[in-house]
Amino acid sequence: MTSADGLPDYLLRLLERADDLPLRHRMPQASSTARRSAVLILFGEGPDGPDLLLIEKSAHLRSHAGQPAFPGGGVDPGDDFPVGTALREAQEEAGIDPAGVRVLTTLQELYLPPSDRLVVPVVGWWDDPRDVTVGDPHEVARVARVPLADLTDPANRYRLRHPSGYLGPAFCVADMEVWGFTAGLLDAVLEAAGLARPWDTTDVRPMELEKVRPYTLPGSGDDDPAGDSAAPTVADPAPDGAPARTVPPR
Repeated sequence: MTSADGLPDYLLRLLERADDLPLRHRMPQASSTARRSAVLILFGEGPDGPDLLLIEKSAHLRSHAGQPAFPGGGVDPGDDFPVGTALREAQEEAGIDPAGVRVLTTLQELYLPPSDRLVVPVVGWWDDPRDVTVGDPHEVARVARVPLADLTDPANRYRLRHPSGYLGPAFCVADMEVWGFTAGLLDAVLEAAGLARPWDTTDVRPMELEKVRPYTLPGSGDDDPAGDSAAPTVADPAPDGAPARTVPPR
């Protein structure tokens, strides 16, 4: 979308593969009621090297309480979707100045049945990085710039088993356990960027019961595009199923 001048090599590799991420994703037909949503995948150069922005949702939310995620949410009237939506949400949730973000590309839209969302990930580079702040403390508990070195460290990676039987990637970074939609998308982005390192995929851990919540009903008004409360929609295939294609070709 904008110039790639001065970007690090890993982001250039990601841009080359943006149309065909190595993402294992069940792609059911989107419902007629699916709300358009966007998340911002914001890279930057931080005090500890290259990093990525994550938020941790407030423990007081009705759903997805305490879960890590990319900043994002549903489209509002007047948004220049999906870029405007992603930047507005990042400003509201993490105090990110949209003027300091260079939007690079959008990734494939992903339908998440549990929350009836059609989510577009927006990739950005932080040209003018600032201190991150919690925007709305009722929605966000904290904001973290997580070093890519921590995300790619094999010691911080494993898989979580959901009670539904699905296995999905997980990360333990910045005192957060990242799982579900966010972890699946993050796993694919790191691989496409050429940053992924071999890790022990046989390390499978059961999901803690307090993290398993009922499905979000379509039209419930929940503004979380991640949909991590129910069975992961970004995950390894069920034990008796074959891997599904990432997305239909454009």
